[in-house]
Amino acid sequence: MTDVIKPAGDPQIGNLETPINSSGFSKAFIGNLPAYRTGLSPQRRGLEIGMAHGYLLYGPFALLGPLRDSDIPGLAGLLSAAALVVILTACLSIYSGAGVNTAVTKTTTPFTPPASLETDEGWSEFAGGFLIGGIGGATFAYLLAANLPILTSLVSGGHS
Repeated sequence: MTDVIKPAGDPQIGNLETPINSSGFSKAFIGNLPAYRTGLSPQRRGLEIGMAHGYLLYGPFALLGPLRDSDIPGLAGLLSAAALVVILTACLSIYSGAGVNTAVTKTTTPFTPPASLETDEGWSEFAGGFLIGGIGGATFAYLLAANLPILTSLVSGGHS
């Protein structure tokens, strides 16, 4: 077992290099995430990340929220997801204003955040893209769920 899992760099740090976090697949997957992909503007990064978050936040609010048994669970899910995206955008703005600039260790993953996210302007663009993408993603999920019978009939070719 000790030949498979070994310390990455200094063993006193407690960061282990395992077959999971050091495999080529894991590194390729992480490298293709919008946070680390090269050639993207901060606004585009925020837009992609926001769309994913807004789309995924709609479902739990619509299906498990306190208004799930009412007449408007979909609308409640949309508004709740949009409100959470606004709160998260405010948190991103607060983080950018705090000027947190910690060194990133590169022991197990060779990826560092892009230089554009080291400035207040870059974080502001990221937060704006996150807000637009998050509300857009939640709206898209709501429209899909609200029109599910129509989409199902289109896919089945009109046969029920």
